[in-house]
Amino acid sequence: MKASEVRAAVAAAMSTASTLDMRVADAVVLRDSNRLAVRLLPCDVLARVAHVAHQAGAEFEVDVARQLAQTDSPVGELDPRVEPRVYVRDGFAVTLWTYYERLPSEDVAPPEYAQALERLHAGMRQIDVPAPRFTDRVAEAQWLVGNGAQTPELSGAERDLLTKTLGDLRRAIDDRGADEQLLHGEPHAGNLLRTRNGLLFVDLETCCRGPVEFDIAHAPAEVSAHYPAADHDLLPECRILTLAMMAAWRWDRDDHLPNGRRLGTEWLSQIRAALDRYGLDAPR
Repeated sequence: MKASEVRAAVAAAMSTASTLDMRVADAVVLRDSNRLAVRLLPCDVLARVAHVAHQAGAEFEVDVARQLAQTDSPVGELDPRVEPRVYVRDGFAVTLWTYYERLPSEDVAPPEYAQALERLHAGMRQIDVPAPRFTDRVAEAQWLVGNGAQTPELSGAERDLLTKTLGDLRRAIDDRGADEQLLHGEPHAGNLLRTRNGLLFVDLETCCRGPVEFDIAHAPAEVSAHYPAADHDLLPECRILTLAMMAAWRWDRDDHLPNGRRLGTEWLSQIRAALDRYGLDAPR
C-alpha cells in the first residue's frame, strides 16, 4: 500500500471496529505489503485492510477461514466478537481477525513445521471452496515479467531467465498429473506464527489448488524430509518455480516489501544455481 494511503487505511480499520462496539484508541501497523495488517487497541483485534478493488479476495479469505475453523486446522481465526465478513468503509475492504501474540522462539523445528503443514492440508481436504489452480498464480507472475512497464528494473537477461523458468516448470509440473487439493499457496515461515495456541498459519488469500509439493516448496528445505507423502522428484521443480514466482513479485514496481529488490536479486542467483544443480536449462 502506498505510504500516502496508509493513514486512510488505518482510519478505516479503526472506524470499522468502533462502529461494531469495539473499543479503539490506538493502532499499530504490523505489516504493509499487498494488504495492511493493523493491531487495534485496547480491543486487541487484528484488522486486515485492502483497497475495495480487492474485496473479492478478502471475501474468499473469509470463506476459507470460516470453513477451516470447523476442522482441526492450525490457522489464525476470524475475531469471534463480530460477524465474520468483509466490511467496506471509505474505499477499503476490512476484515477483523483474532490477534495472536507471537511468542519469542528459535526457528521452528522441521518436524514441527511439517506436522503443522500436514494438519493444514488434512483440514483443507475437508472443506469445499472454489479456488484457482496454482497455474493461475504462476500466470500472474508471468504477466508481471512480460510487462516491462510494470517491472522496469528487470534487465533483459533477468527477464529471459524468469520467463523461461516460469513457463518451463509450469508445464513440467502440470504434465506430471500429480494429485491436487486445496493449498495454502504461500506457507512460508513469514506466514507461520508460534503462539500460545501452537503453530498457526495466517494469510489465506493465496489459497489455490495444486499438488502438496507446491506448498512444501515454500517451507525450509529440511521440512520436506518430515512430510512422508512428499514426492521428492516433484519437489525440486516446485522449489524453483516458487522461487521464480517470488522473485517476480519483488520486481513489481508497486512492491513495497522492505529490501524487496535485494531479495529479488538474490533469488535470481539462487534460481540459476538451482537450475544448474538439477540439470535444467537456463538462458545465458
